[in-house]
Amino acid sequence: MLVTDINNVKIYNLSGGKSVPEWLSNRKQKNASKKHADNDRRIELIQDFDMPGVASCIAVSPDGQYILATGTYKPRVKCFEVCNLSQKFERCFDSEVEKFAILSDDYGKVVFLHADRYVEIHAAHGRHYRLRVPCFGRDLVYHKPSCDLLVVGASPDIYRLNLERGQFLLPYTNSSASAIDSITVNPEHQLICAGTQEGTLEAWDHRDRSCVGTLDVAAGLQNTKEVASVTALEFKNGLTIAAGTSTGHVLLYDIRARNPLAVKDHLNQLPIKKIRFQPEQKSVYSLDSAMLKIWDETTLKQKACIEAVSNFNDFAHYPGSGLFLFAQEDTKMLPYYVPIEGPAPKWCSFLDNLVEEMDSEAVQNVYDDYKFITKQELAELKLDHLEGTRMLRAYMHGFFIDIRLYNKAKSVSETFVFDGFRKEKIRKHIEAARPARIQLKTALPEVNKELAQQLMEEEHMSNAKRSAIAKGVLSDERFKTMFENPDFEIDKEANEYRILSMVLKRVERDKARRKENVVLEGPGDDDEKQQSTDDDLYSEKSESESEDEKKESDEEIDNVEPPVSSKNGGSKKVTSESFVRKPSAPPMQQDDKSNGEFSLSVEEGANFNIMQPSRQIQSVSLGKRVTKLEHNTTSVQFDNGIGRREITFTLPDRKKGNKTDQERDRSRQQMLKKHKEERRQVIRSAKGVIKKMVTKKPYGR
Repeated sequence: MLVTDINNVKIYNLSGGKSVPEWLSNRKQKNASKKHADNDRRIELIQDFDMPGVASCIAVSPDGQYILATGTYKPRVKCFEVCNLSQKFERCFDSEVEKFAILSDDYGKVVFLHADRYVEIHAAHGRHYRLRVPCFGRDLVYHKPSCDLLVVGASPDIYRLNLERGQFLLPYTNSSASAIDSITVNPEHQLICAGTQEGTLEAWDHRDRSCVGTLDVAAGLQNTKEVASVTALEFKNGLTIAAGTSTGHVLLYDIRARNPLAVKDHLNQLPIKKIRFQPEQKSVYSLDSAMLKIWDETTLKQKACIEAVSNFNDFAHYPGSGLFLFAQEDTKMLPYYVPIEGPAPKWCSFLDNLVEEMDSEAVQNVYDDYKFITKQELAELKLDHLEGTRMLRAYMHGFFIDIRLYNKAKSVSETFVFDGFRKEKIRKHIEAARPARIQLKTALPEVNKELAQQLMEEEHMSNAKRSAIAKGVLSDERFKTMFENPDFEIDKEANEYRILSMVLKRVERDKARRKENVVLEGPGDDDEKQQSTDDDLYSEKSESESEDEKKESDEEIDNVEPPVSSKNGGSKKVTSESFVRKPSAPPMQQDDKSNGEFSLSVEEGANFNIMQPSRQIQSVSLGKRVTKLEHNTTSVQFDNGIGRREITFTLPDRKKGNKTDQERDRSRQQMLKKHKEERRQVIRSAKGVIKKMVTKKPYGR
């Protein structure tokens, strides 16, 4: 017995508890059931209360002595007698049963509506008669005063089969509906109500065989995108009716009014399958495929709910009690007991005494004598050679194995686990007893240590702007929780962090190069000296200022001294004269065979980045650099340990005393001056913006 507590309402699943594997023989199943420790609390309310496949419909006879249920496969009906708590008989059909109705007080007269348009009438001895209806049926009800069996389905007509005459009568025809999903009869004044697929409720009087009223149920629903059809109907008394819709709503109506008295939403948008009333408790029971909701009809407050393990198809409430019987998409038919809704029936009155004595405990649905293991666990236990034998029973994605065999294999495979555990325990105990000789105290926080260390390094940088930002982050109280709360810790596995991984790797690589002196920096590597002479095109300087800048740039090129690493790991300063024309000191050597050419040889182990010259040289335009180079051909050779490389480039021969070149330069300067004046008239100055972009130090340098 499985007990759940919802809203302080205890619900007892009488079929819950530890189950026995189905593949065992009958004798082994009985022996296994006796071994259960909670065998004295195990309840089998009705013997063999199940179906071979799926249970579709269930109902209790009017006298309360019989329970009838239909299911598959093969399609059948089972009748259970409650006084004996066992099955009375079982009959099979040719097709599945959609609905059935009990015509007498006991099981003597029953009508079954089949899925293949057939209607079967059964007596106590078996099938009495079988006939076919004009449409596929969806619901049926018996009208006692006229002895008419009313069948509805995929047609706008309500077909009448008179059981007294044994013939069909003229149907009730509805011209506005395309199909009828449900039908019911009021037990007090015998009003016939049918729910249509278009969301309307129609009332028929059997005395004049006419429609006496129409109610638009779908209009009473708000915030619904589709037209709700009426899938379930039930009368409480002569005036109150409940209508369930395909959108999961239950509406309570007074047949004298068009507006609903109350609207209950199941909040799962599943069609309502059945509705029942409990007038003594003022409760309404509404069923969909996911759950049965028990709620108060006046306040609409939910008392409790019974959730489905498999989808519910139907339910039956034993009148005047708290016993519920469910037909579901499974072999078991579930009996539930809710004490708050009423006492147990007389034939199972022992439930009240048992419930009072029981403590609330959840019983897991497991097999005591068997253990479920996956294929990987089987290989770890080295029992994979048992596949295909009787020792293993394949089930889903693994196997069931006898618990005794599992325990033996587990103990053998974990022989040395205790030894390892013992050594680890001893090691931890020694480390805890022996304090560290050197206790280092660090100012780094527990959260985001790397970020805090980076900010501390930037705090002591020469760049005043970055230093001020780092000091603000470390001292500001608003960022204090970033280094204290673990929720603010940087997640390196996040997608945002991975997107920036390339940038972060580049920064770390530059830091490593800077530490190892791989990237050599020139002596003039300051932000204030990084100015390009090409900015003069957009500046508003006078011609004299441009001439001064040109002279300063020429002096800078003459004074550039790119460093070259020496054998001892230090750096040598080589002037631009020796770098371009005549290398006089090692490791640079002159090539005597070439005219005006030289060879620059870098010894093994030396670091020289020829592809990245000094920033001061980069800041000067290419034209000014060319004017300082008077040789024709330059060849640079170096060996990086993998192979020999050579770079050769040729420059035009320019002499200072050449008049044609001077005239050409003078004309070029005049054209440039004229171009500057034209540009000043059409565009605004970008002096401040360009300077900020140029002087800003690149990230990671």
